[in-house]
Amino acid sequence: QCIQALENGIRLAEQAAQEGIVTLGTGEMGIANTTAATALYCAYLNLAPQDITGPGTGLGNAGIAHKIQVISSALELHASCIRAADPIDILAALGGFEIATLTGLLLGGASLRQALVIDGFISTSALVAARAICPPVLDYAFFSHVSAEPGFQPVLQALNARPLLNLGLRLGEGTGAAMAIFLLRCAANIYTDMATFAAANVHSGPK
Repeated sequence: QCIQALENGIRLAEQAAQEGIVTLGTGEMGIANTTAATALYCAYLNLAPQDITGPGTGLGNAGIAHKIQVISSALELHASCIRAADPIDILAALGGFEIATLTGLLLGGASLRQALVIDGFISTSALVAARAICPPVLDYAFFSHVSAEPGFQPVLQALNARPLLNLGLRLGEGTGAAMAIFLLRCAANIYTDMATFAAANVHSGPK
């Protein structure tokens, strides 16, 4: 199933390229998939569940404690797989079908030199998986926003990433990526269309 999901994502990137799309924005829909994402971060980035597990869709303290326990149990169950450090095996053990498909999308997009605009907490776990499989994927990634999920800061630090927006978003579903794409488009327009001082005959001061 994991290979099937990866291949599905790669096909989506290829289809987008055939349609003339040069920028891919990620997003997901689901309930409880912050649990799988957190487990992947722990496995790939050597982070501790108690340090990065958050409320997701609104868990209280008891719910977060149970979530930490579930993630810790999954990491213990698959400890030998994690030690072996095969990135696809780790994704198969701890990820979901949607995260694996996003991982394939990012791998396919990078292979086609498409810009990859990463959404929030869950989409970034797909990028971390893709990076583990093929590290140069990270060169094509733009981090759209800082997720309000408390575990996101350690992840950003591990990736040395600086997202474009910090708006307290926690919705996912591609919302942050959609906004960031417009910001990137504005930046590209300024870079390519704005007149230079020389072109506008503006003096920059005495030399």
